[in-house]
Amino acid sequence: MATLNPYISFKSEAAEALEFYRSVLGGTVETMTFDSMGDAMGPVPPEAKGMVMHGSLTLDDGLVLMAADTPPGMGMDYVAPTAGITVAMTSADPADHPRFADYYAKLSEGGTPGMPFAQAPWGDYFGQFEDKFGVSWMFDVAGPESAQA
Repeated sequence: MATLNPYISFKSEAAEALEFYRSVLGGTVETMTFDSMGDAMGPVPPEAKGMVMHGSLTLDDGLVLMAADTPPGMGMDYVAPTAGITVAMTSADPADHPRFADYYAKLSEGGTPGMPFAQAPWGDYFGQFEDKFGVSWMFDVAGPESAQA
């Protein structure tokens, strides 16, 4: 079975961001650093040592969020994570409202406010913000009315 996963590029904060997301969403973080690969990807510049080459947060329900750092000197250009992409977490089950409200509150701390997590005109509960790492998030959970439609 194929999967589609958000993969977020960070300048150098991937490990910190993944741990922050785990503290809110739960799950398990796994990371591999550039220097743990030896020279498999070519010589690792000193400033890349300890940076995340690949990391993932696997939530208890199987959802996976991936991330990596973009070290200088490795032939990759850093692109900010908000370049037109938003991490969206959605649910058709109104019972998820309290959990999503908690995620929204905790993940948005220290970030840039967007739309508060509140009932939207279409009946769902919706909210959007940019977190303290510059990642855009969106939460949508069915409201009682939209779940019956």
